[in-house]
This record gives sequence, structure tokens and C-alpha cells, in this order.
Amino acid sequence: MTRKIFWENPYQTELDTTINSVNGNQITVNSTIFFAFSGGQESDTGSIAGFQVLEARKEGKEIVYSLPEDHGLQAGDRVRMQIDWERRYRLMRLHFAAELVLELVYRLLAHVEKAGAHISVDKARIDFLWSDNISVHFPDLLWEAQSLIDADREIVSAYEDEANERRYWEVAGFARVPCGGTHLRRTGEVGRIDLRRVNVGRGKERIEIHVH
Repeated sequence: MTRKIFWENPYQTELDTTINSVNGNQITVNSTIFFAFSGGQESDTGSIAGFQVLEARKEGKEIVYSLPEDHGLQAGDRVRMQIDWERRYRLMRLHFAAELVLELVYRLLAHVEKAGAHISVDKARIDFLWSDNISVHFPDLLWEAQSLIDADREIVSAYEDEANERRYWEVAGFARVPCGGTHLRRTGEVGRIDLRRVNVGRGKERIEIHVH
């Protein structure tokens, strides 16, 4: 099973690791800083041994990386892995902003249900099963969220169940939330946020989150 350094240190951008297995253009490695799509958060982009990673996907507790067909790597090879830090950091900021907004929506709106979420490099979105115009609550949501961000509180990210790779983030006195993404160290790193409403169909509302 791959050791997931992106949980231990999500700020690390380069790693020397070993190829564990090769199956055509698909490889696994001994340890990794390269996050694969999970929980709505998009995969990192970057390279392994100088080859662009075409896809990163989870298979159980393993992560499989797809490289160009002519990579020529073999099991046991020592390689350097690099990720696009600008992209990773923006995803981290948007991810926490979305988690924060989601937690506040749950507190503000009784019986609201999350219908989906996606964290991309330009924005985050959360879909809700909700019949009213959710934007009427934006002033309260923005005030609460920005207050916590501006307070620059510590964010703890750790295992809840290491054997089953279940993790959480926590801001003391605010919330402890199950999540297996990559997380910031402090709330202040998010910066300024904006919320936008999208009506995605009858009985559904979408909040888009942008960071600046």
C-alpha cells in the first residue's frame, strides 16, 4: 500500500520514491505526494521521473498513476515525483472554504441535504436539496465564514482510523469533520471568499465558492 505523504505534509512538492509495480502505462509507487481525485477534490497535476501523470485514481487503499506508454520504468526504479504547487495550494484553499461553508449551511438550515460537491482549481461548488433561494442566507454565511478565516485559527488534520485511512480536519471550538482531502494549516490561508448562487433545477440549489 502506498504511503500517502500528502496527508503527512500537504505542502511538500517533490519526493524521491520507488516504483512498486508496472502494468503497461500504469504504475504504483512506494510513497506519494500526488493526490488522486477523491471526495470531490480534483487530482494534482505533475510528473513522475519527468513523465507527465495522465491520470491518478484510487483503487481501494492504493493509488494508480497512468503515464505515457513509452515511460520505460520498471519496478524497483528510484524516481522523483513533482506536483504543481500553485494548483495544489489553490485546491487546498478552495477545499477548506467549501468545507467551512458546508458546515455553516448545515447549522443554519434545518433539514438541508448535500447532493454533491466538486473542488476545481477555479472554484468549488456544493449542491443542496433545497426548495428556496439559498442566496438569501449568503450575508450570514459570508459573515460567519470570513470571521473564522480572518481569525487565522489552526486547522488540525489527522487520522480518525488509521487502519482504514479515515481522516478528519478540526478547528478547536468550531467543528471536527471527517475528510480525506489535503488541508491547510491555518484558516487565514483561505483569504477572501465570495459566494454565488446557481439554480440547477427544481428543488436544488448550488453554492459556488471563489477565493481571492
